Amino acid sequence: MIRKVNRKALDIKYSGRSSDYITPSFNYGCLYSCAYCYMRRNVKKGVSVAKNIDDILKAIIKHHNSLPKKQGNQTHNSKWTYDIGCNEDVALHWKYTDWEKVINTLIQENIFPTFATKFVNKELLNYRFNYQARIRFSLMPQELSTILEPNTSSISDRIEAITEFFNAGWDVHINFSPVIINKGTKKLYKELFEEIDNKLTPGVKRFVKSEVIMLTHNIDMHKYNLENNPEAEELLWQPDRQELKKSSYQKKATTLRYKWRDKASYIKQFKQLYSEIIPWNEIRYIF
Repeated sequence: MIRKVNRKALDIKYSGRSSDYITPSFNYGCLYSCAYCYMRRNVKKGVSVAKNIDDILKAIIKHHNSLPKKQGNQTHNSKWTYDIGCNEDVALHWKYTDWEKVINTLIQENIFPTFATKFVNKELLNYRFNYQARIRFSLMPQELSTILEPNTSSISDRIEAITEFFNAGWDVHINFSPVIINKGTKKLYKELFEEIDNKLTPGVKRFVKSEVIMLTHNIDMHKYNLENNPEAEELLWQPDRQELKKSSYQKKATTLRYKWRDKASYIKQFKQLYSEIIPWNEIRYIF
């Protein structure tokens, strides 16, 4: 279900991770039904599509023009980066918004747009943004993706798309998110890293970086999945490994994260395995 709306919330939010900032939502919601996604808690069905994209663009440009000269950081060496798809999958919803206009307008203003996706939309190969826009392909082992990300593009297709999109003029990064720690997953991630290493050419490897986000779960999402995708909860619901943590957007603690002492160990193990197989792939940030 697609709903056309005038987007009223035009605030720019600080990120500091995937991007410097997060734009207002051009679209809000997702047509996928990933078992771990916070959007499923906020929007049960469908997507609201902003009609007033010019207002959103003006808000972004105004915010950008208020900033000092960019000092290089992990998001970009010289440009302020804005995530344009934090609350949706831009590649999946491409036909609902004039994304070519959005991205080109931002590029003209020296703004660097970025978004993550689980969908290999070959239509995007027709646009020539000359490496001034970043697409981040979300990856996890296929065995996990089949359960947690039903009907999304296969992991092999996403890995192969990295080279295709880079050759078409996209800045391409990898989004390892969410990283699942469970019985047998170390072996699965080893196989994933090996596939990435085997499929990417040295010329592409030089430019591809990554971000790593450990699993964050939610009590309400747990209840939803028990009714709609109980198999997913065998991977996501791990009370012995998780602890409640209240986020800045919650009135009470419903977010579940890996226990902080254990999480430090998980990150260390992940990075060690990573460095053994794909040391060429710089991790921009991991948390």
